Order: sequence, then structure tokens, then C-alpha cells
Amino acid sequence: MESTSQATAGHAVFETVMGFMSIAWSEAGLTRLCLPQRNRDAVERRLLHHAGSAASSAQPQWVAELIASIKAYAAGEDVDFSGVPVDLTGVDDFRLAIYDAARKLAFGETTTYGELAKRAGHAGLARETGAALGANPVPLVIPCHRILAAGGKIGGFSAPGGSTTKEKMLAMEGVRVGPPPPAQVSFGF
Repeated sequence: MESTSQATAGHAVFETVMGFMSIAWSEAGLTRLCLPQRNRDAVERRLLHHAGSAASSAQPQWVAELIASIKAYAAGEDVDFSGVPVDLTGVDDFRLAIYDAARKLAFGETTTYGELAKRAGHAGLARETGAALGANPVPLVIPCHRILAAGGKIGGFSAPGGSTTKEKMLAMEGVRVGPPPPAQVSFGF
């Protein structure tokens, strides 16, 4: 009996303006989302490494809608993924609390690892919160890119491209991270 992973009902690889992305789902919801990579083979390999092979290629309506929403997000539109069903079978209670708190962040809204831990009922566990987000199986839907390190620093990101990808996603949402551009560093007087 396997209790730590879901049975994959299907998967899809699709192209967005950001690159190729992929998702996998079970009967209960989304189980895996792989952020953009430059080619279809790379993103499909990454997905299948985690999700296994699909039992069916038929897409439920919510999957077709999710793919359309992801493409819209990649094109720069404000998209709310909070209603997407997610199957987190096998995920411990701490990570579930962190993911639930992260899902409440709106498009363009950020917080710190420490504040998210507090919102999830686990004050003082910023480092553990970062580790939980690093294991997030469905980034974007659980918007781990919106969680920053203390002091407004970008923090880590386990997706392809690392913190550069995180910074690009935040920029798409109108969030600037880091020091001001060089023209604004000094007033010149």
C-alpha cells in the first residue's frame, strides 16, 4: 500500500510565452506543476520523474481551465489560482498549514517566511517554512514565489532558474525585489 503519493490520473505538457510547463492530476486535484523550461522534453522528464506516467490523457474541465489560466498568467494577466483543487495526499500537517496560508496571498502580494509561519500558526519557524515551500509540489497554485526572506531579500527558489525565476514571476505581478535601480541610489546632492 502506497500512502505517500497519489495515483496519477493524467498529465499535460503545454507551451506558454514563458516556456514549456507541465501539470499532473489525480481524481482529487492537481498533484504536480512544473514551472517553465525551454523545451518540452526537459519539462516532461521533470514531471514524470515526480508524478509517474499518466493512466489517462482525458482532461477534466478544471484541468483545461487551469491550463488556460496558467497561459494567461504567463502572458502577464492577473490570475487567481485559489480555487484550483489540489491533491496533497501524504503531505504532513505542518506543510499543509504553510501551503494553506500561502494560498491566501493574492496576485502581487508578498510576505516573509517568518510572517507566513506566524499566519500558519507556527511562529518562529521561518527556516522550516522555507524548507516546506522548497518541497511545494504545485508552485504558482501554491504561490511560494510570493514568500520573501527577511529584509525584502528574494530568498531561495527550487524551480528551474532558481531565484532568477522567482524574481521574474514577482516582476510579472508588479513586485520589485532588491535595491532600487542605479538611477535611484542617490539624489545627487
